[in-house]
Amino acid sequence: MLILVRHGQTAANAAGLLLGRADPPLTELGQRQAEVLAAALPSPSRVIASPLTRAQATAAAFGKTVEVDHRWVEMDYGDLDGQPVASVGDELWRQWRADVTFVPAGGESLAAVGARVRSACVELVEVAGKQDVVVVSHVSPIKAAIAWALGVDDQVTWRMFVQDAAVARIATAPPGPQLMSFNEVCPCA
Repeated sequence: MLILVRHGQTAANAAGLLLGRADPPLTELGQRQAEVLAAALPSPSRVIASPLTRAQATAAAFGKTVEVDHRWVEMDYGDLDGQPVASVGDELWRQWRADVTFVPAGGESLAAVGARVRSACVELVEVAGKQDVVVVSHVSPIKAAIAWALGVDDQVTWRMFVQDAAVARIATAPPGPQLMSFNEVCPCA
Protein backbone atom coordinates (compact mmCIF):
# COMPACT_ATOMS: atom_id res chain seq x y z
CA MET A 1 0.00 0.00 0.00
CA LEU A 2 1.21 3.49 -0.81
CA ILE A 3 0.32 5.60 2.24
CA LEU A 4 0.50 9.33 1.58
CA VAL A 5 0.78 11.53 4.66
CA ARG A 6 0.55 15.29 4.68
CA HIS A 7 2.91 16.82 7.24
CA GLY A 8 1.61 18.14 10.53
CA GLN A 9 0.54 21.72 11.09
CA THR A 10 2.90 24.70 10.76
CA ALA A 11 2.19 28.27 11.87
CA ALA A 12 1.91 29.26 8.18
CA ASN A 13 -0.76 26.60 7.58
CA ALA A 14 -2.68 27.73 10.64
CA ALA A 15 -2.54 31.34 9.39
CA GLY A 16 -3.92 30.43 5.93
CA LEU A 17 -0.74 31.28 4.03
CA LEU A 18 0.39 29.73 0.75
CA LEU A 19 3.24 27.51 1.85
CA GLY A 20 5.44 26.15 -0.89
CA ARG A 21 9.20 26.01 -0.56
CA ALA A 22 9.39 28.15 2.58
CA ASP A 23 10.61 25.89 5.36
CA PRO A 24 8.92 26.54 8.73
CA PRO A 25 8.93 23.92 11.48
CA LEU A 26 5.92 22.08 12.83
CA THR A 27 3.91 23.69 15.60
CA GLU A 28 3.45 21.80 18.86
CA LEU A 29 0.12 20.58 17.47
CA GLY A 30 1.88 19.55 14.26
CA GLN A 31 4.39 17.47 16.21
CA ARG A 32 1.57 15.78 18.17
CA GLN A 33 -0.22 15.09 14.87
CA ALA A 34 2.94 13.42 13.52
CA GLU A 35 3.26 11.25 16.63
CA VAL A 36 -0.41 10.20 16.54
CA LEU A 37 -0.19 9.34 12.83
CA ALA A 38 2.95 7.27 13.29
CA ALA A 39 1.32 5.33 16.14
CA ALA A 40 -1.94 4.82 14.24
CA LEU A 41 -0.55 3.66 10.90
CA PRO A 42 0.93 0.22 10.22
CA SER A 43 4.70 0.03 10.50
CA PRO A 44 5.93 0.67 6.95
CA SER A 45 8.79 -1.06 5.16
CA ARG A 46 9.99 2.33 3.91
CA VAL A 47 9.47 5.98 4.85
CA ILE A 48 10.07 8.53 2.10
CA ALA A 49 9.73 12.28 2.54
CA SER A 50 10.11 15.66 0.94
CA PRO A 51 13.33 17.42 1.97
CA LEU A 52 11.44 20.23 3.73
CA THR A 53 11.64 20.45 7.53
CA ARG A 54 7.92 19.99 8.16
CA ALA A 55 7.85 16.75 6.14
CA GLN A 56 11.12 15.49 7.66
CA ALA A 57 9.86 16.09 11.21
CA THR A 58 6.60 14.27 10.46
CA ALA A 59 8.47 11.37 8.85
CA ALA A 60 10.88 11.10 11.79
CA ALA A 61 7.96 10.21 14.06
CA PHE A 62 7.81 6.81 12.33
CA GLY A 63 11.16 5.91 13.93
CA LYS A 64 12.71 4.61 10.71
CA THR A 65 15.38 5.81 8.36
CA VAL A 66 13.81 8.51 6.19
CA GLU A 67 14.62 8.49 2.48
CA VAL A 68 14.57 11.95 0.90
CA ASP A 69 12.96 12.26 -2.52
CA HIS A 70 12.86 15.78 -3.94
CA ARG A 71 9.99 14.84 -6.26
CA TRP A 72 7.70 14.95 -3.21
CA VAL A 73 8.56 18.58 -2.33
CA GLU A 74 5.70 21.08 -2.28
CA MET A 75 4.81 23.10 -5.34
CA ASP A 76 6.94 26.19 -5.81
CA TYR A 77 4.56 29.14 -5.42
CA GLY A 78 7.33 31.57 -6.39
CA ASP A 79 6.46 35.16 -5.46
CA LEU A 80 3.23 33.96 -3.81
CA ASP A 81 5.00 31.81 -1.21
CA GLY A 82 4.10 32.99 2.28
CA GLN A 83 1.23 35.19 1.08
CA PRO A 84 -2.29 34.89 2.50
CA VAL A 85 -4.48 32.78 0.19
CA ALA A 86 -7.04 35.59 0.28
CA SER A 87 -4.49 38.07 -1.13
CA VAL A 88 -4.27 36.25 -4.48
CA GLY A 89 -6.42 38.21 -6.90
CA ASP A 90 -9.49 36.71 -8.57
CA GLU A 91 -7.99 37.06 -12.06
CA LEU A 92 -4.85 35.17 -11.06
CA TRP A 93 -6.96 32.38 -9.48
CA ARG A 94 -9.05 32.12 -12.67
CA GLN A 95 -5.95 31.90 -14.83
CA TRP A 96 -4.31 29.36 -12.55
CA ARG A 97 -7.39 27.14 -12.32
CA ALA A 98 -8.02 27.26 -16.07
CA ASP A 99 -4.55 26.15 -17.15
CA VAL A 100 -2.46 23.42 -15.46
CA THR A 101 0.61 24.74 -17.31
CA PHE A 102 0.24 28.22 -15.79
CA VAL A 103 3.31 29.22 -13.77
CA PRO A 104 2.93 31.86 -11.05
CA ALA A 105 5.80 34.37 -11.13
CA GLY A 106 8.97 32.58 -10.08
CA GLY A 107 7.09 29.36 -9.38
CA GLU A 108 6.05 26.03 -10.85
CA SER A 109 3.02 24.75 -12.74
CA LEU A 110 0.59 22.08 -11.58
CA ALA A 111 1.60 20.08 -14.67
CA ALA A 112 5.24 20.11 -13.54
CA VAL A 113 4.25 18.92 -10.05
CA GLY A 114 2.10 16.19 -11.62
CA ALA A 115 4.92 14.98 -13.87
CA ARG A 116 7.48 14.64 -11.08
CA VAL A 117 5.03 13.00 -8.67
CA ARG A 118 3.79 10.53 -11.28
CA SER A 119 7.38 9.38 -11.89
CA ALA A 120 7.85 8.89 -8.13
CA CYS A 121 4.59 6.91 -7.91
CA VAL A 122 5.51 4.66 -10.83
CA GLU A 123 8.82 3.82 -9.15
CA LEU A 124 6.98 2.78 -5.97
CA VAL A 125 4.31 0.60 -7.60
CA GLU A 126 6.11 -2.72 -7.21
CA VAL A 127 7.29 -2.33 -3.61
CA ALA A 128 4.01 -0.74 -2.48
CA GLY A 129 2.17 -3.65 -4.08
CA LYS A 130 3.85 -5.96 -1.56
CA GLN A 131 4.58 -3.78 1.48
CA ASP A 132 3.39 -0.57 3.09
CA VAL A 133 5.35 2.50 2.01
CA VAL A 134 4.74 5.82 3.76
CA VAL A 135 5.42 9.00 1.81
CA VAL A 136 5.32 12.22 3.84
CA SER A 137 4.66 15.16 1.57
CA HIS A 138 2.52 18.23 0.99
CA VAL A 139 -0.85 19.28 -0.44
CA SER A 140 0.03 19.58 -4.14
CA PRO A 141 2.11 16.39 -4.47
CA ILE A 142 -0.53 14.37 -2.61
CA LYS A 143 -3.23 15.71 -4.92
CA ALA A 144 -1.02 14.85 -7.92
CA ALA A 145 -0.55 11.29 -6.64
CA ILE A 146 -4.30 10.91 -6.25
CA ALA A 147 -4.83 12.19 -9.80
CA TRP A 148 -2.29 9.57 -10.93
CA ALA A 149 -4.13 6.81 -9.04
CA LEU A 150 -7.45 7.86 -10.57
CA GLY A 151 -5.99 8.19 -14.06
CA VAL A 152 -7.20 11.78 -14.41
CA ASP A 153 -5.70 15.11 -15.42
CA ASP A 154 -4.03 17.44 -12.94
CA GLN A 155 -6.97 19.83 -13.29
CA VAL A 156 -8.86 17.68 -10.76
CA THR A 157 -6.48 18.84 -8.02
CA TRP A 158 -8.44 22.09 -7.75
CA ARG A 159 -11.42 20.02 -6.55
CA MET A 160 -9.56 18.48 -3.59
CA PHE A 161 -8.71 19.73 -0.13
CA VAL A 162 -6.04 17.99 1.95
CA GLN A 163 -6.08 18.63 5.70
CA ASP A 164 -2.98 18.92 7.89
CA ALA A 165 -1.75 15.47 8.93
CA ALA A 166 -4.22 13.73 6.61
CA VAL A 167 -3.67 10.29 5.10
CA ALA A 168 -4.54 8.91 1.67
CA ARG A 169 -4.06 5.26 0.74
CA ILE A 170 -3.41 3.96 -2.76
CA ALA A 171 -3.30 0.23 -3.49
CA THR A 172 -0.78 -0.47 -6.24
CA ALA A 173 -1.18 -4.20 -6.81
CA PRO A 174 -2.59 -5.37 -10.16
CA PRO A 175 -4.71 -4.45 -11.99
CA GLY A 176 -3.39 -0.95 -11.21
CA PRO A 177 -3.55 1.89 -8.72
CA GLN A 178 -6.76 2.26 -6.75
CA LEU A 179 -7.59 5.04 -4.32
CA MET A 180 -8.58 3.30 -1.10
CA SER A 181 -9.01 6.33 1.16
CA PHE A 182 -8.59 10.09 1.15
CA ASN A 183 -8.21 12.76 3.85
CA GLU A 184 -8.23 10.38 6.82
CA VAL A 185 -7.37 12.33 9.95
CA CYS A 186 -6.48 11.16 13.44
CA PRO A 187 -7.87 13.14 16.35
CA CYS A 188 -5.07 14.99 18.13
CA ALA A 189 -5.44 16.51 21.58
